[in-house]
Amino acid sequence: MKRYNITVNGNAYDVTVEELDASAEAPAAAPAAPKPAKKAAAPKAAPAGAQGGVKVEAPMPGTVVDLKVKVGDKVSNGDDIAIVEAMKMENAIPAPCDGVIASVNVSKGDSVNTGTVIATINA
Repeated sequence: MKRYNITVNGNAYDVTVEELDASAEAPAAAPAAPKPAKKAAAPKAAPAGAQGGVKVEAPMPGTVVDLKVKVGDKVSNGDDIAIVEAMKMENAIPAPCDGVIASVNVSKGDSVNTGTVIATINA
């Protein structure tokens, strides 16, 4: 057995770890609990049925501090779609392709998670 002192988020933990020899089988890990399905967010600024083919997703969790486009705007590859603040840094979210904004799925001030669809583009 080996003892370690581990600090996580400022809390110190005294941990004891047992070493297994190569011939011993490790216990099977318990299966992970399934995550609840997320509700699909309805587009906030798009007319019904105006979902684009290309999704612009948040690359990290944060807060939408600015939207640079609205439905119907033409964008080029690399144009800023939105600004997301994460860890006190503002991150520009660029358009992945040329096209026309089909929907804007978030509002200024919304919290987003990684993968949240910010907008869609008809390429």
